Amino acid sequence: MVLKFLGPHVGLFLNGLPGAILQQDNVRPHIVGVAQDFLRHVQTLPWPARSPDLSPIEHVWDQLKRQMPLRYSVHDLEVAIQDLWVHLLQDYIRRLINTTPDRVAACIAAGGGPTSY
Repeated sequence: MVLKFLGPHVGLFLNGLPGAILQQDNVRPHIVGVAQDFLRHVQTLPWPARSPDLSPIEHVWDQLKRQMPLRYSVHDLEVAIQDLWVHLLQDYIRRLINTTPDRVAACIAAGGGPTSY
């Protein structure tokens, strides 16, 4: 399952970006077995385990969760998520990406522990 996604999607995407570095979160399912085999063939950014505050996408998920209205059906949930995703402000996403070096520096200063981010 993982390799079906990694090879044709992530691998193809990275091949089109010379010098690209993959940021992955070291969550257990992402670093075992077939995923680890895939990761041996791409350049990855060293990432401490259990550091979701470093990843811009984790902040996006948190934002979406806070804005999520209560939904009672799968269809309503899908519609709400898609609507929230489409209306995410690009400036917010850009700020998250641009502050990644600050989050990494804070993580290093905290010895890999929690940060204020």
